[in-house]
Amino acid sequence: MAYQPRRRGQMTKADLVGKIAEKTGLTKANAERALNAFIEAVEATLVGEGKITLTGFGTFMVDERKARTGRNPRTGAEINIPASKVVKFRPGKLLKDAIQ
Repeated sequence: MAYQPRRRGQMTKADLVGKIAEKTGLTKANAERALNAFIEAVEATLVGEGKITLTGFGTFMVDERKARTGRNPRTGAEINIPASKVVKFRPGKLLKDAIQ
């Protein structure tokens, strides 16, 4: 039986683990371990080096967001938004072509 996600257009971590298990023949427990290892490796690389490229899929990178002034949507009062680091993703050519 082919794996079907519970919701259309949205995939949870459990859905992804099921898909990996189906495609690789791993048990769900081993598929979850593999996915967790991948997530930990990406996180460690972004923290340490700031960039990871998966050829054909895309590039994850850490970018600096400058401090800025914003508005509280409820009150309209000005608030200061501090500088922060954000993770950005730029899709690769193969992923872009697959989506088209």
